[in-house]
Order: sequence, then structure tokens, then C-alpha cells
Amino acid sequence: MNRREAIESAIRILAPRISRHEFESVTDHALVSRGLRTASPEAAAWLSLVAFIRHRLTDYDVLLDDGYDPESARFFVLDEINAVLSDWGSPRRVDGDEPEI
Repeated sequence: MNRREAIESAIRILAPRISRHEFESVTDHALVSRGLRTASPEAAAWLSLVAFIRHRLTDYDVLLDDGYDPESARFFVLDEINAVLSDWGSPRRVDGDEPEI
């Protein structure tokens, strides 16, 4: 199994109900992100999934633009991230300690 296949497999486990378009975006990000190149496929899939939700599906970037520091902005979008993970059927939730990528 190559790296793409391993990441795709991990995403399917982490978010079995993710849409195809979002699945492709998360996979592509996990493969090209400089910070994820040395991560295991499972870690790369999880961190990419959380980053995708944070930046694309919440007001995280708006909060940063409004002057909030990253830690505060992450706190304010934590429930939204976990709601999306739940909608996508993920068995995991974000606890607020995930590294920024």
C-alpha cells in the first residue's frame, strides 16, 4: 500500500461519512503539507482532517483576522469542529491539544 492509499484508508476510518470532495481535499492536504511528510499516515490523516474543518468549515480564520490569538480562536471553534467530526461519523474528537499545521 502506498502513502496515498494508507492516508485514504485512515480518513475512511476517521470520517466514514465525509463527502467525496472534502475527502479529496483532506487527502491532498495530508500528502502535500510539509509538516505532515514524516507523520504516520494515520497522524497525517487526522491532523489534515482537523485542519480542513478548522480552516474551511468554522470561523477560525475570521477570529484570527479579528485579533484573536490562535489558542483562543481554536477554543472558540472547538465545538464546531467536533460537531462536524460527529456528522462525518468520526470515532474521535478534538480535545484542543492538536498541533497546528
